[in-house]
Amino acid sequence: MREERVPNPTLTAYRETAFSAGPSTRVGLIGALILASLVLAWAAERARSEGNDHGWFVAVSIAGLFVARGLYLRRPITLPHLTFAAMVLVIANFGYRAEHPVLGFVFLAASGAVLMLPQGSKPEPEELPRVAELVRRTEIDPLAPFALHSSKTYFFNADGSAAIAYRARLGIAVVSGDPIGDSSRFPQLITDFSAFAGEHGWRLAILGANPALAQLWQHRAIDHRGLRAIPIGRDVVIEVDDFDMVGRKFRNLRQAVSRTKNFGVTTEIVPEVALPEPTRETLLGIVDEWGHGRQTRGFSMILDHLLDGRHPGMLVVMARDADGRIVGFQRYGVSGNGKELSLDVPWRRRDAPNGLDERMIVDLVDYARDNGIKRISLAFAAFPELFAEKERSRTLQVVYVAVRLGDPLIRLESLYRFLRKFNSFGPQRFVLIRWREVLIAALALLTLEFVPHRHQN
Repeated sequence: MREERVPNPTLTAYRETAFSAGPSTRVGLIGALILASLVLAWAAERARSEGNDHGWFVAVSIAGLFVARGLYLRRPITLPHLTFAAMVLVIANFGYRAEHPVLGFVFLAASGAVLMLPQGSKPEPEELPRVAELVRRTEIDPLAPFALHSSKTYFFNADGSAAIAYRARLGIAVVSGDPIGDSSRFPQLITDFSAFAGEHGWRLAILGANPALAQLWQHRAIDHRGLRAIPIGRDVVIEVDDFDMVGRKFRNLRQAVSRTKNFGVTTEIVPEVALPEPTRETLLGIVDEWGHGRQTRGFSMILDHLLDGRHPGMLVVMARDADGRIVGFQRYGVSGNGKELSLDVPWRRRDAPNGLDERMIVDLVDYARDNGIKRISLAFAAFPELFAEKERSRTLQVVYVAVRLGDPLIRLESLYRFLRKFNSFGPQRFVLIRWREVLIAALALLTLEFVPHRHQN
């Protein structure tokens, strides 16, 4: 759903002149603003050299540069922007009148930046019923169920048959995974979203695009030319009909499963909505044991509303020890008309036997065969080739060390070692970004993934 903004009547005519008259007019007006700012700065410097302190000229020129940059990025000026910028100017005026020129200078220069601050986007949990239907129909996309995270914003095409899940932060519209819904509508959807993002002054970063969609973004995001596709990892997807544990390559997996059987572990698979309240509280107790909260973080490949039945079609696999005590569970989202599953974050007790997650997955494969499920996505493996390489070049070794520094947040290497037991690495996924926007996009991505979200109803 598109956000409504309140345009300022005073600036409407100027903005229309700047952006509807064509690129040459737009560049000319912005160039004029920059030139005026430089002239003001030159005048201030000349006044200073003659003994007159006209530092406010410099502050005005800096503010003008901020405005010119914001207009170049096509950032809208809203009533809140104007209000806050006016407040900043009042403080600047107070600073100068109170003979605090430094305070006045800082706030006067900052007024242009405040006026052109990028808009964000708000979560749209009210759209989840529509999104859930699109997720249900989306095929061969392991990330589709994660579009249901209630912190996301959605852009639908005209007839609601396809959508993009995203969140705008720091002037970057971060797209989560591939579009969902009718794949034949994706090309026009991407073009329309690129135009929509441009109208809001947003740049784009696409996180987790498959190879075909990566090319589509590069060709169809017309307002955001120059997107570069950077490989970041691979899907790990079990093809249920082809999966077996025969041969040397599955030896570690067979050993893990056998270990749990020796400990008397059993499993049970139930719809999330069918969980009795006492069982649900037991499972949440396992989550609380780790002290990390109940999935209040994450954006691209995690779901919220843990075990409350909010998301339709969720399956839960539970593992019990020989005494019947629940020692771990896994939660799966459903897509592809019920034929595809995607693993959310798995949980286990600290004293659970080794091999518990492997056992739940193997038993789920048997369940899938009996229930017409064709594919089970286990996770996204980041940089698997990096961890698989035994003899690394100096460059790869530097990258490897840098990745390992992030292990306290995301245990990538241990995740890779777990996933390789299933020998189910699939196609690559990509981040699409423009090089000049790498730093701000990285900051936007990190805050979306790791800063706790407000609870959405």
